[in-house]
Amino acid sequence: MDWDYWAKPLPGFGDANAQLLVVGLAPAAHGGTRTGRIFCGDSSGDWLVKALYKTGFSNQPTSTSRDDGLKLHGAYLTAVARCAPPGNKPRPDEVENCLPYLRQELRLLRRLRIVLALGQIAFAGFLSIAKSEYRFEPKPRPKFHHGAVYSLGQDLPKLYVAYHPSRRNTQTGKLTWEEWEKVFRKIRSDLLK
Repeated sequence: MDWDYWAKPLPGFGDANAQLLVVGLAPAAHGGTRTGRIFCGDSSGDWLVKALYKTGFSNQPTSTSRDDGLKLHGAYLTAVARCAPPGNKPRPDEVENCLPYLRQELRLLRRLRIVLALGQIAFAGFLSIAKSEYRFEPKPRPKFHHGAVYSLGQDLPKLYVAYHPSRRNTQTGKLTWEEWEKVFRKIRSDLLK
């Protein structure tokens, strides 16, 4: 109760020359919404930034505040919803209202080679943009599956899929650290090709 909260929609964060775009669900009520930076000050951010650090995408393993010195190298973080949703699950209309921001980020990130969608809502949101931006309409439609990789087409980014590193997923064992880190190592390896 003594903290000052950002309490506004959150912009993306990271390297404008990113080759990796990480798309999450929405800012956490007491994470990004408090700190003013996506994936900052909560357990999901702890998992994400530690994995980015271990695979060379960040200069430090933690993300605690907007002024903590975190810099991303070749990576950019964003979400399909820009405000913390009630019950941690945005309504379809909330996601739809925020997708133009993600669409604009995709247009600005000209060196993008990989998109990592964290969770089913981020996956579905990104696919809806891929349909309009990249004319990506495969049959059958890609399915959400942790560790899946989809080609969007020649000269377009690849789509990687992972469970969201929420407490629900990490504390129940649905997502282990080994499985999580493996996704980032695979991404790093892919970018080195």
